[in-house]
Amino acid sequence: MSETLIRYQRSAAPKARKSEQQLRQEIVQVCQMLWQRQYVAANDGNVSVRLGPDRFLCTPSGYSKGLIQPDELIIVDGEVEVVGPSYGPKRYLRPTSEMLLHLEAYRQRPDVDAVVHAHPPIAIALSIAGISLAHCLIPDVVLGLGLIPTSDYATPASREGAEVIRELIKRYDAIVLQRHGSVTVGGSVLEAYLRLEKLEQAAQITKTVYELRRPEPLPQAEVDKLVAWREQQGLLRPGQYDDICVVCGINHQAADCGCD
Repeated sequence: MSETLIRYQRSAAPKARKSEQQLRQEIVQVCQMLWQRQYVAANDGNVSVRLGPDRFLCTPSGYSKGLIQPDELIIVDGEVEVVGPSYGPKRYLRPTSEMLLHLEAYRQRPDVDAVVHAHPPIAIALSIAGISLAHCLIPDVVLGLGLIPTSDYATPASREGAEVIRELIKRYDAIVLQRHGSVTVGGSVLEAYLRLEKLEQAAQITKTVYELRRPEPLPQAEVDKLVAWREQQGLLRPGQYDDICVVCGINHQAADCGCD
C-alpha cells in the first residue's frame, strides 16, 4: 500500500453495543449539530437508530432538532407503528414522516445501524441547478464515499422517497435527494452525521469550483489508486466500481468491471 494511504487504514476495534439511553443521548447530540450547522431549519430533518430486529429509535414529527430531548424520541416497528407506552405528556408523539425512507435503508443494508435525513442547503441548490456531486473532483470523497449520487425526485414524506433510494442505498452511504435534501447512513448515528458533513462540504467545494469556472477532475491514474484502496479495504460495494468507472474513467482491472 502506498504510504500516502496509511493514515486511512480502517480501524479493527470491536464495536461495543450501546444502551438505549446512550443511543438517545447520541441522537440528541447529532440533532443539535444538525441545527447548529444549519443542515435543518424549523422542524426539518429526522434521525433514527436500529435498536434490534424490527425496532427503531427515531425523532418524532414536528420537533425542532435544536430543542429535542432524549425522552421525546420514540420507538417504532417495521410498519412505522409506535411501540411502547402511549400515555402521559408524550402520548401524542408520532413518527417522523420520512420513516419509510429510513426503513428502506435498513431493509437494503443490514450493515447500517443509523440513518440521518437532512436538508443541507448547498447540496439542495446544486441538485436544483442540475449539478451532480457524482464527479471525481475531491480525493477524500472518492476515498471515503466513492461517489455521492443524486436520486430522482420524489414527493417529500411519501412512499416515493423509499423507492428512489432503493438501488442507490445498496451501493452508497451518502445520497443527495433531488430538490429535497440528503440521506446518509452508517454504523452509528455519529458516523451517519459525519458523512452528511462530508456531503455538504463536497457541495460547497463543487459550487465554488463552478463559480471559478475551472472544474477539473482528478487525473485518471489518481482515481485508480483511490478506488484500488477502497477495494482492498472491502469498501467497494457491488456495482460501485462500475459507477465510478463510467463517471471518472479508470484503468484499474477488476473482475466485475463492465466499463469496457
